[in-house]
Amino acid sequence: MASAVRCQGLWKVFESGAARLTALQNFSLEIAAGEFVTLVGASGCGKSTFLRTLAGLEDYTAGDLEADGAPVVGPGVDRAMVFQDYSLYPWLTVMGNIKFTRQLSAHTRNRTSADVEAAAGRAEALMHVMGLAAVADAYPNQLSGGMKQRVAIARALMSRPRILLMDEPFGALDAQTREVMHDLILHVSELEHCTVVFVTHDVEEAIYLGRRVVVMAPRPGRIDSIYEVPLPVQRAQDMKHTRPFLELKTQVLDRIRATSGMKTDTELLQRLSRRATS
Repeated sequence: MASAVRCQGLWKVFESGAARLTALQNFSLEIAAGEFVTLVGASGCGKSTFLRTLAGLEDYTAGDLEADGAPVVGPGVDRAMVFQDYSLYPWLTVMGNIKFTRQLSAHTRNRTSADVEAAAGRAEALMHVMGLAAVADAYPNQLSGGMKQRVAIARALMSRPRILLMDEPFGALDAQTREVMHDLILHVSELEHCTVVFVTHDVEEAIYLGRRVVVMAPRPGRIDSIYEVPLPVQRAQDMKHTRPFLELKTQVLDRIRATSGMKTDTELLQRLSRRATS
């Protein structure tokens, strides 16, 4: 199968005066077309930096990075990014926000009436797929967090990107809404035949969504380990209670703790508790 993402020996170094911070070190990863890959790790391990670099929003210092077979030299219509903070325009309705990308592109090249009609049809279809038809004329301040993120995802999909980049898009949602969004994004990614690279701090979310889970280590940011997810492509919420799921969750959590250096000292906590109650 062809690769949607290929990076080899990628380095990203931030410099400020004499200070240097290596955010990514010798980062190598290949993602197949149509694959759903999740990235987890402790804060500061470079997950979001890699995603922004792949999106073309950050330059990289050294190495090779390709998206859809072409070197990444900046943003492109082949990639779309969904952020945690929704990034909706408050003065536009749901439909207006979804169509906004196409409206911008209309100013940069000649468009026929057929183009405009096709874009309107695409927006309408995405609105229905994302369950937004009933709020098409609502404004962002009238929507719940889950609805706002659905709008953001629909807008990202308007240009038919081959690669969808998602940076903790469900982090601010409650547990019940997150589960609904998990099943929705799995359905939509299959429907759109797009590759998804998904950053999260939630290990359970990473396993449920991903076909592979990439564990990153901090200081400097690098790949520590990659796990194949032993679940069928078609996911269901009750899989989270199965032995393969729980065993993989334990392995991933253990690796994150080991790479971050953050461990719970049970004996110290017990001594502190005894001291506080004495």
